[in-house]
Amino acid sequence: MSKSSMLILLVVITINIVICQTIEQMKTIVFSLLLIYYRIGLSISTNDKPIYTFDEFFDYTTYSFLSFSPHNDTLIYQTRHSSWDNNTFVHSLWLYDLNSKTKTLITDKSSPSIKPQWSPNGDWIALSLFNKTQPQEQIHLYSLTTNELLSIRLENRIPLNYIWKDDDDYSLFVTTMVSPLVKKELDEEWKDVIRYRNDLSKQSYTIYELKLNPTNVSEIVAEYIITNISLPIAELVYVPSLEKLVFVCLPALFENIGDHEIFSLHLENPTILSRLTDNEAHELDLQLSIDGTHVFYRTMSLVSSNSITNDSQSRLYSIDLVSGQTKQHVENFKGSIIEYTFKSDGSLFFVGQLGTEVQIYDENLKHLEGWNGTYQSLTISQHNSNTFAFVHSSYEKPMEIYLTNTIDQLHHVKAITDRNQLFTQRNLPKVKVYQWKNQDDGQTIEGLLHYPLGKFEGKNLPLLVLIHGGPYYASVNRLIHNAAEWGPLAATKGWLVLEPNYRGSVGYGDEFMNQIRSGPLTLTGKDILFGVDQLIRDGIVDPYRLNVGGYSYGGFLTNWLITQTKRFNAALSGSGSVDHTFFWGSTDVPILLDNLFGGFPWTVPHRYQAESPIFQLDRVRTPTLIVTGQDDVRVPASQSYMLERALYYRDVPVELLIFPNEGHALGYDPWHQKIKVREELKWLEKYDDRA
Repeated sequence: MSKSSMLILLVVITINIVICQTIEQMKTIVFSLLLIYYRIGLSISTNDKPIYTFDEFFDYTTYSFLSFSPHNDTLIYQTRHSSWDNNTFVHSLWLYDLNSKTKTLITDKSSPSIKPQWSPNGDWIALSLFNKTQPQEQIHLYSLTTNELLSIRLENRIPLNYIWKDDDDYSLFVTTMVSPLVKKELDEEWKDVIRYRNDLSKQSYTIYELKLNPTNVSEIVAEYIITNISLPIAELVYVPSLEKLVFVCLPALFENIGDHEIFSLHLENPTILSRLTDNEAHELDLQLSIDGTHVFYRTMSLVSSNSITNDSQSRLYSIDLVSGQTKQHVENFKGSIIEYTFKSDGSLFFVGQLGTEVQIYDENLKHLEGWNGTYQSLTISQHNSNTFAFVHSSYEKPMEIYLTNTIDQLHHVKAITDRNQLFTQRNLPKVKVYQWKNQDDGQTIEGLLHYPLGKFEGKNLPLLVLIHGGPYYASVNRLIHNAAEWGPLAATKGWLVLEPNYRGSVGYGDEFMNQIRSGPLTLTGKDILFGVDQLIRDGIVDPYRLNVGGYSYGGFLTNWLITQTKRFNAALSGSGSVDHTFFWGSTDVPILLDNLFGGFPWTVPHRYQAESPIFQLDRVRTPTLIVTGQDDVRVPASQSYMLERALYYRDVPVELLIFPNEGHALGYDPWHQKIKVREELKWLEKYDDRA
């Protein structure tokens, strides 16, 4: 019923109220009147909201970091948004005063890779600034007393990470690196020649202690070199009770899972370097326990072909720093642990993903009731352990920061930010979870369906299968806008979008994740195709309007699927591999291929060849748009060149877009993300024409 028709009906009902004969008649008419008012209100609040424009879709702010001050009166947080005039992403660091409820901008040049650090007394914040053309050779200190931003120059040394010493003498531990591959001095014998493996092993990492002048903190009054080591330091934790530094070793080349471990360094005797872990996992997210006796960390297991263990989703462990014993926490949680934090009494809370929901749990696996969707960046005040802050978003709600003093009532909290308010004023596509079975083995697979506006649970719709990367990742209930996850935008343009959580996706148990190793493309590809088949059988999808695309591992699967079927009208291949042997030899994560294929190219050559699209491109008829970052070292651009050349030789419609200065994440220039999606939409409109 249209709004005009409902308004006419309201007039009629109102007249009937006036002339009604009995109280019962009046009750019936009043109830009908209220129902009509509700429907009109619902129509005005949803259907009559405007659709966001293409440009608006990319004007979305994300929040990447939250932290309370030691005194609980201030929260710092980091935002990222696009600056179209400056061709860059802006990373801003903000202060939120919990008492006055006011926000203060510290800087709009905050580093996205190094977390700001509160000083022990809460008067200063140590931070790094970001310059996409020149590395910063200084640490900056922000004063909460004077609102000044001061700098500490490190004289040709670039800080990798740093942490305050846990006292009031204004001391920082800092790590820096000198790499012969970056700054190679001429010598008599080798001149400027780089001996790759030899010079790579000579990378040197230095740990300093800097003592600052309390009356002028930008002045270094003393500097001590604690040690020089060859281990690349990714994260740093100071343990005051034991006078130790604990750090994660994270080599730039992910060649051997055994190279990724946690170490401790005795500050009183820096020659004592102890290895605390010895597992086939990538350790990350180090945190010191409240009592200072344990270091907690998350792991992502990525085992090699020689391993007797299995892959696992992200898990949570701790190390007793005295006994060296390792303990797994919340081991009965079946999903993936995304992050964790502590209350001041030492009790643990974590954010975990089960299926498409990312929720908050306590250490007893009690789910804290709140909204559906995705929670992230959970932080708890150490001064008042009832004060929580977090980021939340869902299909219906854009990402914002929330603050609460009642953790048991998460659904009653209020947002303290409104950077994405525009999207509360726009008509967002409706989304539902959709399940099907892989008919070969009966495994249940699920994914998300983004419906075109006004066609929720409609029939005979054009389909875009948009495949997530990873592969150890998942599509979840959140509102995110970027060049890889643009399903909501495609839905506003008329497509039903299926985001499949194929085998290998996290949030469905370790076994489900692990099964990808038996067929990294064959099995997962069938998971997806059986989903398309089910959508057709259910009458949801027009069988003549099928399209597919994805980025990173989603690009791998896109390249594979167009060799297996001709049913797709158009394909969007983003930074995907076509020759896995060549990919193994050129990527910065060769261990991933060993993991997925169960061996090296010379130990299981039949698998590499059988699942490499390059050997089956003679089957492809699907018009394919290819995109890649010119400086991508994760999935080198050469893979996209190979795919483009093969399809060009075969007269298959193809176009390759190369984005300069971009790595795998396309995080250099926001215009590149916008152009990528713009051209992908054009490609779909051009070739989705077999209806």
